[in-house]
Amino acid sequence: MKKTILLASVASLLSLSAHAGYWADMYNGMKPYVGADYAYSNIKFGNPATGLKDSYHSGIFNIGARMYGYWGLEAFYQQAGKRDKHMAGGKHSAEFLAYGADWYGYAPIMCSQFNLLGSLGLANYRFKLGYPDVASKTQNRVGYRAGIGMQYDFNEHFAMRIMGRYDYIGMKRVNNLKEVTAGLRYMF
Repeated sequence: MKKTILLASVASLLSLSAHAGYWADMYNGMKPYVGADYAYSNIKFGNPATGLKDSYHSGIFNIGARMYGYWGLEAFYQQAGKRDKHMAGGKHSAEFLAYGADWYGYAPIMCSQFNLLGSLGLANYRFKLGYPDVASKTQNRVGYRAGIGMQYDFNEHFAMRIMGRYDYIGMKRVNNLKEVTAGLRYMF
């Protein structure tokens, strides 16, 4: 029994090494990266949250990979600070965080350093809303994202990206977000 397992293991390793060229080509077609963005978000609130501040500043951390020059997959985490608004009825507050993944398409323009970008993705949005005489309420919802932008590659390791994005959430209190992001990427 032990000899059979040993022979099966050796045969598996030999078959993997026979396909090593395939795996090397696949790795050469991928370019992993990390990044950080600043985001300005304009949120469309619904009742009873219509009185809340609608503009938020947040930071985004990204990790992803560009594949074969024209495609990419990116995971992100975004955190916005708490915003308070004092109204006749008392203090209202809101804050949010989001995490998810986006699929990117790259289209080189003019020269290989400029790329037009398009993205589609999904994200989990968590909003914490506070109203006078009501305990803070935290709500989660998966939303859809679509974006368009531009990336400039300074060299093979550093790039700058600017994106505009529409995020549909569809909650009663939070309908959608419109975002503008700008940031840097470090490619390995």
